[in-house]
Amino acid sequence: MKIVAVTACPTGIAHTYMAASELTKAAQQLGVQMMVETQGAMGIENQLGIQDIGRADVVLIASDIEIEHRARFTGSKIHCVTIEEVLTDPVGVINRCKEL
Repeated sequence: MKIVAVTACPTGIAHTYMAASELTKAAQQLGVQMMVETQGAMGIENQLGIQDIGRADVVLIASDIEIEHRARFTGSKIHCVTIEEVLTDPVGVINRCKEL
């Protein structure tokens, strides 16, 4: 399974990057291919390309704010969660993506 994710929080500092790290670790543990774009204080990092998005089975948006350039995910299967959900249960979040 391939998942692309975007993480973003209101301040764009710690939680954005902590969530990206937790998702990456959980994906490795579960044998899921994961690419994570962060939208933090430094702007968009590891930006997902159109091909990355097109190849993904699910787009995971882990955010407490509106993400930038959301329209590029139109037509994709999208699962939205809060940053807190990712930080408290990243394996559960990914398992829910697998069930979609």
